[in-house]
Amino acid sequence: MKKQQEVQDYYGKQLQGSADLKTNACCDPALMPEYIKPILAKIHAEVDSRYYGCGLVIPPLLEGLKILDLGSGAGRDAYLLSALVGESGQVIGVDMTPEQLAIANEYKQFHAEQFNYAKPNVQFIQGYLETLDELNLAEGSFDIIVSNCVLNLSSDKLAVLKSAYKLLKPGGEFYFSDVYADRRIPQILQNDPVLYGECLSGALYWNDFINLSKQAGFLDPRLVTDRPLTIENSKLESKVKPIKFYSATYRLFKIEELESDCEDYGHAVRYLGGIPEHEAFFDLDGHHRFEKGKVEAVCGNSLRMLSNTRFQPYFEFYGDWQQHFGLFKGCGKDIPFIQENDDLSCC
Repeated sequence: MKKQQEVQDYYGKQLQGSADLKTNACCDPALMPEYIKPILAKIHAEVDSRYYGCGLVIPPLLEGLKILDLGSGAGRDAYLLSALVGESGQVIGVDMTPEQLAIANEYKQFHAEQFNYAKPNVQFIQGYLETLDELNLAEGSFDIIVSNCVLNLSSDKLAVLKSAYKLLKPGGEFYFSDVYADRRIPQILQNDPVLYGECLSGALYWNDFINLSKQAGFLDPRLVTDRPLTIENSKLESKVKPIKFYSATYRLFKIEELESDCEDYGHAVRYLGGIPEHEAFFDLDGHHRFEKGKVEAVCGNSLRMLSNTRFQPYFEFYGDWQQHFGLFKGCGKDIPFIQENDDLSCC
């Protein structure tokens, strides 16, 4: 509870806007996809100024879906998503900080009018991510759950992941951005309220995150994008050296049949096109790009991520499960993030 109170104080009272952050965690809006920019321009300036995310949590094919935003803050991501799910869709945001929720709730009608909706399709609930079961959210009721640089602030990350798994529909996904470290953070740094509030000392070691995800039921976490984080404050930087931090976006599918590793059964898929804003190709994750019309070999897990989800109508599938050929080539275990001198990109 002490950690939760410290985070509430940091985001409710100490930070007055994203410019107050001491890292480069917040993505540059200029690097967002073009189709998002006109929507972002409609977001109220006060909501946008209180954005503390570290990635873009907007997967494709959202029309008509029900989405849960964990740690929704002042509501910027929730309102972006509300525009993309359409008037028939719904977005529910959960946050523990009253000051942030007050801003989010103040502009519900404003954004409904901006998007030409008869009434708001967004709801904000005050609550703790560690105890989502106390918020009367129905299990198996959400198509997608998102979160933006919040899991690292949680005092019980496994509880959040387990709750996300329960709340998702079969075939749904937890699509979220967060901060990760290349090693485990010493306890003395975890106890520093500024380092914790800046999304640094609460960051998971990347391999611990993979293992926690699997414990929660998400057996094959997929890395979508990543970039190194830099710390703009020399005092904070000296405290955490030589630890390296990364902002990364993952997608975790709720598919019971997934295996813990990428196994080869001789499957292949062909992308048919048709996903809005992704006509020429579709990126399942950072290692799987499917060009329209091209047949691509895939592991069993990738096949299920395409065939057992909302992406199924946009693909043709080849092969069966009769023969196993071992581990799929290229299924690696090393640190997944971009290293120094690699080509960098954001959002």
